[in-house]
Amino acid sequence: TSHEHVWIRIVVFLCLWHWAASQLAYSISEEVNKGTVVGNLAKDLNINVQELENRDLRVVSSYSKTYLNVNLRSGNLLVEERIDREELCPLTIKCSLKLQAVLSNPMTAHRIEVNILDINDNSPAFLENRHDLNISESSLTGERYLLPVAVDGDIGSNSVKTYKLSQNEHFSLDVQSGGEHGVSAELVLQKALDREKQSVINLILTAVDGGKPPRTGSLQIRVNVIDVNDNIPAFSKLLYKVRVKENATPGTLVIKLNATDLDEGMNSKILYSFIKRGNIDPSNMFDLNSETGEITVKGGLDYEETPAYEVRVQATDQGASPRSAHAKLLIEIVDMNDNPPQISVTSLMTPVKEDAELGTIVALITVSDKDGGNNGATSCKVVGSAPFKLKSNYKNDYSLVVDGLLDRESTSVYNVTITATDEGNPPLSSKVVITVHVSDVNDNPPRFTEPVINVYVKENSPTGSVIYTVNAFDADLDVNAKVTYTLLASSLKNIPVSSVLNINSETGDIINLQTFNYEELKTFQFKVQATDSGVPPLSSNVTVNILILDENDNSPTILAPYSEHGSVNSENIPYSAEAGYFVAKIRAVDTDSGYNALLSYHLSEPKENNLFRIGTSTGEIRTKRRMSDNDLKTHPLVVLVSDNGEPSLSATVSIDVVVVESTAEIQTQFRHVPVKEDSFSDLNLYLLIAIVSVSVVFLLSLITLIAVRCHRTDGTFSRYSAPMITTHPDGSWSYSKATQQYDVCFSSDTLKSDVVVFPAPFPPVDGELISINGGDTFTRTQTLPNKEKVGHLYLSCKTSSCNHKIIASAISCVVGVDIHTHSAPLVEHQLGTSTPSLIPCPQDFQTV
Repeated sequence: TSHEHVWIRIVVFLCLWHWAASQLAYSISEEVNKGTVVGNLAKDLNINVQELENRDLRVVSSYSKTYLNVNLRSGNLLVEERIDREELCPLTIKCSLKLQAVLSNPMTAHRIEVNILDINDNSPAFLENRHDLNISESSLTGERYLLPVAVDGDIGSNSVKTYKLSQNEHFSLDVQSGGEHGVSAELVLQKALDREKQSVINLILTAVDGGKPPRTGSLQIRVNVIDVNDNIPAFSKLLYKVRVKENATPGTLVIKLNATDLDEGMNSKILYSFIKRGNIDPSNMFDLNSETGEITVKGGLDYEETPAYEVRVQATDQGASPRSAHAKLLIEIVDMNDNPPQISVTSLMTPVKEDAELGTIVALITVSDKDGGNNGATSCKVVGSAPFKLKSNYKNDYSLVVDGLLDRESTSVYNVTITATDEGNPPLSSKVVITVHVSDVNDNPPRFTEPVINVYVKENSPTGSVIYTVNAFDADLDVNAKVTYTLLASSLKNIPVSSVLNINSETGDIINLQTFNYEELKTFQFKVQATDSGVPPLSSNVTVNILILDENDNSPTILAPYSEHGSVNSENIPYSAEAGYFVAKIRAVDTDSGYNALLSYHLSEPKENNLFRIGTSTGEIRTKRRMSDNDLKTHPLVVLVSDNGEPSLSATVSIDVVVVESTAEIQTQFRHVPVKEDSFSDLNLYLLIAIVSVSVVFLLSLITLIAVRCHRTDGTFSRYSAPMITTHPDGSWSYSKATQQYDVCFSSDTLKSDVVVFPAPFPPVDGELISINGGDTFTRTQTLPNKEKVGHLYLSCKTSSCNHKIIASAISCVVGVDIHTHSAPLVEHQLGTSTPSLIPCPQDFQTV
């Protein structure tokens, strides 16, 4: 801002005083380098160089840029900024910089004018890259066409001085000088144009300035030769010949005319037309597309009426003055076999029964052809593999007859295709499709989807329930396919099946008339007959196996000696009894099967008992700890026996455990039968000996019975001979075979081992697997059907320490058959027709 104030004061001072100043003039070329010396102000102003700094010599101007500056040490006027004459003084011939040199002490001002000299630093340039000229091919030679001028930023001798044209045979260039206004150029036509030979002419116009060396600029000139209608259309042929079949349909292409015109645009667009001569009008029989020249059939051609047509055609262009050409077209009609045979069905006898005999007439057919000679001779046949054929009656009359077996169930409708062909060249043919319906006869009995049906029914199901719906399918139709269902007469324990079950004759719903008890009846069999309504009726049977599924409908039953009603159940234990002392063993059975019969034992009272415990699987009551003085002398216990059914059923038994001082007071581990006097104690001892003796005899008898059954030599097993063994968590085994079932119980306590046998009245089902339940060691396997009547036993071991051979020996000891042990944790037992052998029990069998 201080500099601005100084300049303001200088300008005001100059304006007020109007003092006179000297003027200096210099010349310098544009585009000189920075630092170039223009002149020495100290010398030209006659000032000592040492005074320049004292007098504060400065160069000032009104320009936005500082083009020149002064060196105070030397007094030289130097170039400070790039000087472009075309930028500084555009479109002017003379260009100069006007500055002032200002001195202080005293203040004086000197005008400086620096003339900027032009150099040839700009090339001529056209305002457009390409210039288009449209010149008619009919233009006369000597015609002129003004061309664009080039612009050059330089002046004088450096501006545009002349123009040049690229070499060509049609145009020349006339360059005209305008003095101070520059030069211009005109294009002059030297040779006539022909668009058909060359439609576009490309030229290059070059502008040259007067610099040394000269600079140039170029412009592309495109001359578009405008067409005139100076050519006549020309056909490819003067005479066209073509042959057309007489049966050509309307729209059939006859020929496509081809005429060309060397002109362009509308001058070359050709339209075709017929030329009418005399009374013959070709447009009645043919259509001509005026633009494409395609001639197509319009009406019906008939060789017998007109064998040939002579047609004149014309091609005309669309120029301002249209020009045209003519040609002749000869169309010959070719005689053809244009009438196919006609097939007529005069009589149709349908439907046809599926049991119709061979040769039965189905339809009468007549064939005719309007053509004559060989074109009218016909042959007729059945196409395809339908069980029908044609039988010739007369010359062109045929009968359609049955030629194979008919089956409505496989094909109810036949579409018989009959083809008639004449002997023309090429032969023509026609076909007709005759629909023959086949009527049904009752030749298919009802069919069940399965020969044997297994129905699983829960016991205690309410009467009147639909336990299964049988379904039979009859491939016949309508009445012949209407099926009714009946129960065939059979008995169940001398009771007719019809009193136990009923079947809906229309729907096949089997309804139970009685409830089933699994414990009494596990399976039974009957047959259902399906009969259609045809004449005569046909029928088929299916066997139905009813398999009763067990429900948990029986509570556990406490066994003796704790099952007598009104008895006092008590057990004595010594005060000195150690932890784990055996108190009593509760035994119970459940008449259900499977998990419904798997029992567990619990102490329900007292709730917080810390003195006694019971084995959940064995029912053994033992002490948890030694007695103390704070314990009661009498401990009432309530044992809850529950099965694993859903929902679970249970039974309870009460036992009073009395603590006595010595073991002498304990007479027996069984409950004491209440007596009125102590004098009967000897009798109790005798009774105990008798019971033990009978038990031993019974056990020996049981072992003998098993051995006899294992060694029997009849060589066959009945259909209910598949054995069944069930092991319970308490170590007991359940065995069933043929029509008997036994539960063999081995206690792990050697002091209280016993055997209890329960016979079962009904045998197991065919193919039933032996099921094993061994606590944490074995897992039960599901029952699978056995079509070969061979029983299978699968034991899968859950732990890696399982001894397969001991398991196999233990089972064979009870069952009396061989069991093969495999290397994998799987034991498989197959029962064949050979007699099984007995394997001796190992000594540690009870602990298995």
